[in-house]
Order: sequence, then C-alpha cells, then structure tokens
Amino acid sequence: MKSVFYDRFGPAADVLEVKTFETPAPATGEVTVRLAFSGVNPSDIKSRAGSRPGVVKPAFPHVIPHSDGAGVIEAVGAGVESARIGTRVWIWNGQWQRAFGTASSHITLPSEQAVELPGGIGLETGAILGIPGLTAAEAVFGAGDVSGQTLLVSGGGGTVGYLAVQLAVWGGARVIATCSARDVDRVRAAGAHAVLDYRSDTLAADIIASNEGMPVDRVLEVEFGANVAMNAEVVAINGTIAAYGSQAEMAPTLPFGPLLFKAVTLDIILIYLLPLAARRERIMRLHRALSEGALHCPVNKVFTLDDCVAAHDAVLAGGRDGAILIDCK
Repeated sequence: MKSVFYDRFGPAADVLEVKTFETPAPATGEVTVRLAFSGVNPSDIKSRAGSRPGVVKPAFPHVIPHSDGAGVIEAVGAGVESARIGTRVWIWNGQWQRAFGTASSHITLPSEQAVELPGGIGLETGAILGIPGLTAAEAVFGAGDVSGQTLLVSGGGGTVGYLAVQLAVWGGARVIATCSARDVDRVRAAGAHAVLDYRSDTLAADIIASNEGMPVDRVLEVEFGANVAMNAEVVAINGTIAAYGSQAEMAPTLPFGPLLFKAVTLDIILIYLLPLAARRERIMRLHRALSEGALHCPVNKVFTLDDCVAAHDAVLAGGRDGAILIDCK
C-alpha cells in the first residue's frame, strides 16, 4: 500500500515521506478498506509536530497519520460477514493509538470502526465524519435532544462549528453563532438564527440580546480558556458548556463563583474516547441528518498523497471554509 509516514516529530516538510508498505491482512474481527479519501484535522498536525508535553518521539517506528477517511471494504477477517466486502464506509479513530492511519491507499482496522455510509452520501463527506462530524454531534446532542433550547456555537465558521450549527438547527434548537466577519454570511446560510462577530467588545450582551434577553441553555465552545468567563455570563442556570478545544489558553483560570451559582455543567469532549454506545447514537444522528439533506460537509481543497505536506500546511494555516482531504487513489 502507498502511504505517507513519519518516524520522528517535526515540521511537515521535514518529516513526512511517501513509502510502500505491505498491506496488513485483516485479523479476526477486522476489515481492510481501500481508501478513497483521508481527512486531515488539526489534531493530526499536532501529533505529527510532537506538541504533546513530555512526548519526545512517536509511539511507533513508522506512523501513517490521520484518523478520518472513507473508502470501500476490500477484505474481511474471520468473524466478519463476507457481505461487507464492497461496502462503502467511513472511518473513525483510524490512527488513534495505532501506527497506521488513513494517509494511505489502504487501512486495516476493527470492523466496528468502518461504518457503512448511507446511500447517496459521497465518500468525500464520509472522510469528514470521524472527528469533525462526531465532535459536532456530541457537542450538540451530548445531553440528548435540543428541541426548544437555545445553543451558542462558538467558532461557527470552523469545520466543527459549521457542522454543529446545521445539526442544532436540524435538532430544533435556536442557534446563536459567533465567527469572524468573513464567515458571517456563510454561517447564517447554514441556518444560524443570529450570527455575531466574536471580536465584539460587548459579546456577552450581544448574545443575551440575540436571545430576547435570556441566557442560553448550552454553549458549544472551541476556545474554552479564552471564552469561559464570557460563557459563564451568558449560560443559563443548570446550563452546559460543551468544550472541545482550548488552543489559545490550555491552562485556563476558571471563574468558579459564577459557574457555581449557576450549577453549570462543564462537558469536556475528546471524541477519540467517546464510549461505543454513545458513539453509535451520534452516528445514527449524523446519518439521519445527512439522509434528510440537513447536513452539508464542505470541502476546501483535495490534495494528492504526494502533496500531503501541502495538506498539513493548509490545515496549519487556518482560515478555511471547509475540510482538507487527501485523495488516496
């Protein structure tokens, strides 16, 4: 199988290489997928760069990056129905605690992690569902149905935020989203009922005003450390802050008093660790939203395997209006 790999941490141009590996045969309970697309996410960039404190070298001699992807099952191991061969699937946790991810022509992994795509849904979309799709679904529906609630989506122009806006609207919520000025029209077109510039000096007051003077039931937060004080102002009593990122401030100081006297629930999301039962439920919601035409997963650019360095650089640069994919064919 043709694959991109690294054997040390560093900048993409310095450590990413292309090599042909032997395709692992599926063991009991596993499938081999011929990949069409690999999804590139910020977590892949951080892992390749070696940004985790105390981790000085990769966990495996050769690492094929990326956890998201989509393709067609080509072979199955013992215990997996042969009828799965030829099935169009998308991948979750492709490289989580494993050496070989989806930046490759093939991947072999447990059958459960290769999810059949609904009919009519493209493989490009499938390659976005693993991390962005499931993170958005968990952030929106982690406590159940949201019909009749008001949700604040921080960073509605980002891939996760953009999907979350659509899922929340589909789920019957009123959605207030924040984003940069360049993304306002796009986020409004995704269904947000109110869209605010996150740079506003009066953002907390703007949010409350956009909800007819009432606090919001649930906050979906991409920059927890930077925004937690503002979140504490706008969230309702017994509300929830569902945080899936905090890049700008990884060691935040919490306004415990305001959070305490609203009995706020802090829900920290790491989608790699989502329990299987909850993951299956979020997958069901994603598939329903896709099948009902309520969820659009935009692609910013598709690179070749040989251009994986450029794909990593595009994710690192930010400022995108869609996902970055690798064409694995």
